[in-house]
Amino acid sequence: MIAYLSLYQLKPEVTLEKLETMMAQTRVLLLRIPEVLAVKTGKRINPADPYPWFVYVEVETMDKLTICLDDPYYFKFREEVLKPNIAEQESTAFEMEPRKDVKYS
Repeated sequence: MIAYLSLYQLKPEVTLEKLETMMAQTRVLLLRIPEVLAVKTGKRINPADPYPWFVYVEVETMDKLTICLDDPYYFKFREEVLKPNIAEQESTAFEMEPRKDVKYS
């Protein structure tokens, strides 16, 4: 099982109301991708934390993550939610199965 976590820094003009809309749009778009098992998104609690927003996507394998990232709904998410509102992004994938060799993910 793969967890794909993205942390985002927002552009200065993004308001709290806009962030709420982005969170809802993210769920709607990414849950339409057949390979996606779960989507979680949230905003920071501590204002001192460097990233005010995150998106977590869960898929079965790295192959399915690749398919997910090439899906038209993911492209729409990038174009409509990320590009107009994101200043910086950090993303990484994690294997969530204990004792599973990551080279077989």
